[in-house]
Formats: sequence, structure tokens, C-alpha cells
Amino acid sequence: MGLLRDLPLALYELARMAIVARFRLRGAYYTWRWQTAFGRGTPPRGELLRGMIEFGAWAFRVRTGR
Repeated sequence: MGLLRDLPLALYELARMAIVARFRLRGAYYTWRWQTAFGRGTPPRGELLRGMIEFGAWAFRVRTGR
């Protein structure tokens, strides 16, 4: 899918996930997710943002069945 086309859906889904989690994004679960996703190193900022947008768009499609 196109990155720009997925951007609004991804931002909506990421915001929804933050609200559902009550913005506790540094808790045990999200810390564990971050560590299992990246291990010891964090990718460059551009790659990280691109991955977040792709994940948000994927999560939206999975949740809505699109």
C-alpha cells in the first residue's frame, strides 16, 4: 500500500490505540513490545516512522476487516 495513502488510517489507529491504553505507553507491556521488536538497537528515525505508519495501517485493516 502507499505510504501517503495509509497515513490518515495509521494516525487514526495509533491515536485510538494510545487512547485505549490510556497513554500508558511506557508500561510493562509496551516496553516488552519495544524490546522484542528492536532488541538492543533502535532503527534510524525514518525507518522507525515508516514502520510505525505501516503497523498503524495494518492494525486498522485487521481491526476493520478491510
